[in-house]
Amino acid sequence: MTNFHLGLSAYYHDSAAALVSEGRILAAAQQERFSRRRHDNGFPADAVRYCIDLAGIELNDLTTVSYYEDPAQKLRRTLSSFASAGPGGLRAFTNVFPEWVRWKAWPTAKIRDELSRLGKGQPPKEIHCGTHHRSHAASAFYPSPFDRAAVLCIDGVGEWHTTTIWSGRGTELTLVNSISYPHSLGLLYSAFTYFCGFKVDSGEYKLMGLAPYGDPIYADKIRDSLIDVRDDGSFSLNMRHFAFLGGQRMVDERFEELFGRPRRHSEGELTQDDCDLAASVQLVTKDVVLGLARAAKEMTGENKLCLAGGVALNCVANGELSRAGIFSEIWVQPAAGDAGCALGVALDQDARYSRARPIRLANHADAMQGAYLGPEFTDAEVIDFLDGRGAPFSQLTEQDMLTLVAKHLADGEVVGWFQGRMEFGPRALGARSIIGDSRNVEMQKTMNLKIKFRESFRPFAPVVLSECSQDYFDVMQSSPYMLIVSPVCDKLLTDTKLRGLGSINEVRSKLPAITHVDNSARVQTVHEETNPRFARLLQAFRERTDCPVLVNTSFNVRGEPIVCTPEEAYTCFMRTNIDVLVLGTCVLRKQEQPPLENDIDWRSEIALD
Repeated sequence: MTNFHLGLSAYYHDSAAALVSEGRILAAAQQERFSRRRHDNGFPADAVRYCIDLAGIELNDLTTVSYYEDPAQKLRRTLSSFASAGPGGLRAFTNVFPEWVRWKAWPTAKIRDELSRLGKGQPPKEIHCGTHHRSHAASAFYPSPFDRAAVLCIDGVGEWHTTTIWSGRGTELTLVNSISYPHSLGLLYSAFTYFCGFKVDSGEYKLMGLAPYGDPIYADKIRDSLIDVRDDGSFSLNMRHFAFLGGQRMVDERFEELFGRPRRHSEGELTQDDCDLAASVQLVTKDVVLGLARAAKEMTGENKLCLAGGVALNCVANGELSRAGIFSEIWVQPAAGDAGCALGVALDQDARYSRARPIRLANHADAMQGAYLGPEFTDAEVIDFLDGRGAPFSQLTEQDMLTLVAKHLADGEVVGWFQGRMEFGPRALGARSIIGDSRNVEMQKTMNLKIKFRESFRPFAPVVLSECSQDYFDVMQSSPYMLIVSPVCDKLLTDTKLRGLGSINEVRSKLPAITHVDNSARVQTVHEETNPRFARLLQAFRERTDCPVLVNTSFNVRGEPIVCTPEEAYTCFMRTNIDVLVLGTCVLRKQEQPPLENDIDWRSEIALD
């Protein structure tokens, strides 16, 4: 009898489901991609249905169903947090406690009910509850390329832990050390995200993108007043300046007094001071991550490192860590946030039953299959959809399609690229991507303002053929998941030294569309083994232009989840200034399409992130 293990993350943010069977990661997807609600925290019914249907099984066939954390521990921490906040926490307590009493303290009953409503049979009687940081650690170590490694998990908070160090060997994962709430590097970063006017648990990547425009003039103040970083890598926060214990906001007037200014309101004008604050907390975060990595190496004696938790999505810190040489190699779980915990808890169960590690790809790569673990659509399904919409298109052979798309890109056109299985995690990796010519000086402005409809300061990432990556970027290792920032090679740089918000569109290199203000880039190395069609497109573009580097951004508009279906891709194509849409081997030109019927302004139905 085949064992199947279903993992679930739900009810806080980024709900997801994952299915693992005897060393194979069969499927994983976030609920937001189906519900179209960004960071959807509800029960991942659609993601579960997708996983079950893909495997051709029903809930009766599942060996285990596992929830990613321990609700009893989380309740104790929540009550302790409100109690520590004193009278200031009363309002938040009265808002959330009834929900805890009704079901959150015992979510397994609710999960069973939700699963039963799917009409896919009955789940196992017992639903296992993992722990938050072990789920993170399992998601990082088990699918990694390493037989043994240190594992470092850093996030806001799980049940109690905010930072954990683990030792991974074979199928064994052992907790070595930890830091507990309220002392949290993730919450420190989120406090600055909030203070600079971005959404917590959503806008941290914006703060990271803003940081290179500033100078870290507040770094010493952060170290002196907000976080005590010790020589052994541990740290603690000065809670006098934080308000998150009360559950209503991250910081209050004391934080504003410390920095001599009020909190920026969402969508308010960004100032140079916001950039300096971002640069300062980014520098401190990097230093803390490096200290924790040194501690992990000393405590475990390992030479390789796996990373997970929300802070592991800070690709700038990851790049610094990669270049620091503390470990010979690092590997970051592509779904490093809470969505990845659904996969982690399923992998943990699979390791216990099978006593084996997940099956890796050839050439000693990891077991994540490029993170292409979501739904896919055949050319026949695409054609049925397009015919039903009356959308003009051309279906070509793959080679003709690649040649044509390379020409459109070289001519400065923007292409919506929809291929194969959807990515698991926050990054578009060449399955649900918008792509353009990295050499085009107008591409960043065009994509930000006319396609993504997002803030102009935000950089775009490059995709490069893996075998060519060191010709363009100072990369220390492969970066298939776009989670390591690396410098652009000096030979490509111009003499531009301007920084600050006024220099956003300055040409800084021969690849201006992907070179950030500090001459860095969030690189994705593309490998033939995991995404052959995307690799062949880069090769076709290289043959036409002598450049194997493209711009790659997620196929969505600001505030919307990445597209999942051909219909969503077509709608995004029609609502934006994307010039060409490629669905499998079908190519559509914008100028040939009829107007969308009964369309509304998408900004009225999509909340800004």
